[in-house]
Order: sequence, then structure tokens, then C-alpha cells
Amino acid sequence: MKRTLVTAFISIAGANVAVAMLGAVMTPILVRILGPEGYGTYATVMSVFALLMIVVSSGVDSGTRKYLAEDRDEEDWHDNVFGYYFRIATVLALAASALLLASVQIGLVDRYPGEEYAFFFLLLALVTIMAQMREYAHRSLLGLKLEHISEPLFVVQKVFFFTFAISLAYLGYGVSGVLAGHIIADALTSLIGFFFLAREISMRSVFERTPESFPRRELLNFNNLSIVYILFLTSLYHVDVLMLQAFTDEAQVGYYKAALVLAEFLWLAPKAVQSVMIQSASELWHRDQVEQITSLASKATRYTLLLTALMAVGIAVLAAEFVPRYYGAEFGPTIAPLLLLLPGTVGFAVARPILSVSHARGDMRVMILATGAAAAMNLLLNLTLIPQFGIEGAAIATSLGYLSLPVFHLWGARAIGYNPLGDIRPIRVSITVAATGVMLVALAIGIDALIEAPLVTLGLPLIDTALPVDAPLIAFVVIPPAGLIAYGILALATKAIDPSEITRILSGMPGPLSRYASTVERLFGEGDETRN
Repeated sequence: MKRTLVTAFISIAGANVAVAMLGAVMTPILVRILGPEGYGTYATVMSVFALLMIVVSSGVDSGTRKYLAEDRDEEDWHDNVFGYYFRIATVLALAASALLLASVQIGLVDRYPGEEYAFFFLLLALVTIMAQMREYAHRSLLGLKLEHISEPLFVVQKVFFFTFAISLAYLGYGVSGVLAGHIIADALTSLIGFFFLAREISMRSVFERTPESFPRRELLNFNNLSIVYILFLTSLYHVDVLMLQAFTDEAQVGYYKAALVLAEFLWLAPKAVQSVMIQSASELWHRDQVEQITSLASKATRYTLLLTALMAVGIAVLAAEFVPRYYGAEFGPTIAPLLLLLPGTVGFAVARPILSVSHARGDMRVMILATGAAAAMNLLLNLTLIPQFGIEGAAIATSLGYLSLPVFHLWGARAIGYNPLGDIRPIRVSITVAATGVMLVALAIGIDALIEAPLVTLGLPLIDTALPVDAPLIAFVVIPPAGLIAYGILALATKAIDPSEITRILSGMPGPLSRYASTVERLFGEGDETRN
């Protein structure tokens, strides 16, 4: 099957959906085994790990995907890029692991976050090495545009992780068992990934010196500046957890982390778009095709907004009933921060296509300034609101920080030379979202009223017994498909999306799906391209 943007997106989005479904089933099991405090401890450890991996992995990951995606007129270009970044990745992982071990030995971990975390940090040293190898294999496959291999491997890694983590936690090893699950899963996935890479890349390049003509300085500068950029970006969704750990207790952190997990379901499609765009945009920037980049970024941003807004409306309508059933009754405090996080999570999702296109350009100064401004705003808001309002304050601060990201990066995109909002159609999208939201709220109220109403049978007296059906369960079954259908019809009616765009998307899909393109064309015509 020939690779296109659509097939690449399907591979990545399909894997993200599979992982999300797996997480949806397995995460509450893990949460219930660990409990609020144990899950809060695990969230704190993984937030430290995520911040550390920015330095260890972010520049390598970005550089590998960008430069492997380019077809430069240099001998053994792909082999040299792979070998060069592999050596950097290995050195950084070993250095980070040594730093973690040293922090335990000198007692730094005992002072903060606490002596009970010491053994977790010892395990984290090994997690760091294994995660680096797993991520390098995954990003290299993406850079070579082998999404049909990299993404199933991503799913396999999650299966390994949940299998080992839940098993070990259930056997009484708690957070230590979950960290061991990371180690085992990453080690197995790395071996599989490098097996497939060996078919495309000469593994001898890992041990061979790159030629003098190889642009080491260019790749190294991109790597180092990417670290600063990703540090700012990642701080947006880890600073809040770390601050909560300092100002509240583990249970509060657990409630908030549970809200973050649900809110981040909105990023399934945007992450897929972001993963596809960086490889494709790198090639377009290399060829200086700015008009095509503007068109690509603009459509991707609008599609992301449409899909993410629909999911946010659905989560908001169902949150009060869903959260206690998903995590357990004791996670009621998760509902408020979840609702507060949703607007910002949509904003972050909209920023993702813009981030990937700008990052692929390689002008890291603009990326750092825009992301740094959002990160500074997020930090100040969290410092101000968490001590006063706890997890609700963290949610408000983080949501506002997320919302600032597309604003700052719109300036960055225009400074680089393209406009990602040229085809955003704000009025039409707003009408579509608002109308769907009103309909779903009315539907939820109607379902609840219908279930609670007494039964009346023809020719029989009033029966004061309500239907023996759980109203929230009916809502979970009815509201998502009803919302999707209504949203699709409204999006076409308002021209938030053109029928011709659906036709083009379907045409690029594999197998029988592509045959529906002609059906859409017959039903709706080609559509107009009027913008509003």
C-alpha cells in the first residue's frame, strides 16, 4: 500500500485509539489497585521522569524524525543520521541514569520528594535507559515514514506495560511493580523495533564515524534548541502535578492526575496529526513549498478543532456520571478539575499541528520564544492559584496556560512565514459546536426525565414505579453516537467542513473505504470553498 498523508494518519490515529481503548480498560484497574495515594505517588514519579526525559530524549526524537524524513543528496544520509543520533541518545540516557543514582546516594531524594521515593528513583534510572532505546526505535521508524510498523509496535508496548504493571502491582509490589512493568515492556519493544530498523538501516553506522561532510553542527544545534523548546512545552502538563505534590497530599494529586488522563483523551487525533505533520512538513520546507505548507497547516488546524471540540462537549455532558463509574466513587473530586481542564485541552490540541509545522521548519528561536511565554504564564498562574484553590486552582491555571499556547504560536507561525488559521472558519465551527452542545445537554436531561417518569399504560391507572434502568447507562450508550451524527450533519450544513474535503480524505484511504468517496460526492456534490 502506497504511503499518503491519509494512510499515515490512519496508522497513527488507529494506534492512538487502540492504546486509548486499552488504557480506558486498564487504567482504572491500575488506579484501583494502587488507590488514590499510590496513584498520586506514581504520578509524581512519572512527572519527574517526564521532565528528565526532555533533556534525554526530546532533541534526539525531533532531530531523528526531521532529518531521517529528508532525502538529501549525500551518500548514506539515512545511515549517518541514525548512527549520529543513536550515539547522542545513548550518552544522554547513561548520563541521566547516573544523575538519578547520584541523587539517591547523596540524599537529595530523601529531602524532596521524600525518603519513601528513594527506591523508586533507583528503578527510574533503569526506566530511563530502556525508555530512551524504545523511543529512539519508534522515532526512527517514523522518520523513515514506516508508520505501518512503528504504530503497531506502539500498541504492543502498551500491551506489554499493562500486562506486567498490573500483574506486579496486584501481587503486592505497588508502584515498584508498575515501574518494573515499564522496564520490561520497553526492553522487549526496543528489541522488536531495532529488528525492523535493521532491514532499512545499516546497524554498523552506530559504530562508524560520520564523514567530514556530514552537518554535525546543524543537527547538534537543532537537538540542543529542541531540548529547550520541549522543556517549556512539557512543563505545561507536569508543573501542575509537581506543585500539587508540594502544596497538597498524594490523594489530591491522584484526583487531579485522574482528571488529566481523561482530559488528554482529547489529544488522540491531534497527536496523530502532529506525528504525521512533522515528517511531511520537513520535506515541504526542504523544498521551500510555503503555499502548500500554509494550506496543509490551515486544514489540519481546522480538522483538529472540529474533532476535539466534539469530544470535549461529550466529556463535559457525561463527566458527572462517568467519573465515579470509571474510577470509583471515591474519585468524585476529579469531576470539577476535569471540567475546568477541557477548554484549555482543546486549545492545546489546536496548537499541535502548528507546533509540528513550525518545528519542522527548524527556526527554533521563534519556537522557544512562543512556547516559553506560554510556559511562564502557566508557571505563574499555578504558583498563584494552587496554594489558594488546590486542584481546582491547578486546573484553571493549566487550562489558561494551554489556551495561551495557540495564541503565542500563531505569532510564531506568521513570523516564520505561514498562516495556520487562514482556513479556520471560526463562525461556522462555533455554530456547529454550540448547537451540538445544546442538543446533547437537552438529550441528557430528557433521558434522565424519561427514566424517572412513572409508567402509564393504555387503559390502566398510573403506575408509580420508574423504569428499572440506570439513566446514566442509557446516556453513555445514546449520547456519543447521537452527538457524532448531529455534529457531522451540522458541520456539513454550516460548511465548517466541505463535502469535497471529505471526498478527498476518503479517496486517500485504503481498501473499501476509498469507494465511499464517490457516494459522498453524489449525495453532497463538491461543495463550495467559501470561507467564513
